[in-house]
Order: sequence, then C-alpha cells, then structure tokens
Amino acid sequence: QVQLVESGGGLVQPGGSLRLSCAASGIIFSIYHMGWYRQAPGKQRELVARITNGGNTNYAGSVKGRFTISRDNAKNTVYLQMNSLKPEDSAVYYCNAIYSSDFDYEYWGQGTQVTVSS
Repeated sequence: QVQLVESGGGLVQPGGSLRLSCAASGIIFSIYHMGWYRQAPGKQRELVARITNGGNTNYAGSVKGRFTISRDNAKNTVYLQMNSLKPEDSAVYYCNAIYSSDFDYEYWGQGTQVTVSS
C-alpha cells in the first residue's frame, strides 16, 4: 500500500519559515520524481516545486529564491523548506510522487495546511 504522509504545516507570521516533510512508503522512492503542489481556496492546484529522481529541481516563479525542495532517498522523504513566507503562500500543500514507464504511476498525499498570517 502506497502512502505519502506530509507533516510540518501550521500557522506562521509573514516573513517566517516552515519546513514541510513528506514520508513515502510502499514505493521504490529513489526512482520517483517528487513534487510539492498547493491549492488555495477557490483556486486550482498548482505546482510549487519538483525534484527529479536524479536531483534536478524546478520551481514556480512565485516561490523561486524563497523555497527549496530536497530529497533524502535513504529516508524515503522529500522536503520543502519555505522561507520569507507571504500571506499568498497560504494553501493546502500536497506531496506528489510520479514514475513513468509503460504508464504513469502517480500518488498524492493527504495534504498539510500552511497559513501565513499576522
């Protein structure tokens, strides 16, 4: 059974930092590309950051320079370090795992709430 379990969300003041974690089980973590997405109320889910199985990263323009995605294959965990948080970063953050071969194997976590407010 595949599980992606996010943690680390919460309430933080503008300018503050949070680190999200996503622990994976039931998959060969090292072969999966991992990503963080977010969805704010009334908005579509959007990609925040992605890290490939080879360690290459890409970011949404709105978070570039403030957020850092990383992975620890030994711990089957992907992280999202979020600095200089803004109110517009408030959303539910979801972990995503995807591996493409003959077809796509894709999994989602349950989400963790991040609220940036004074």
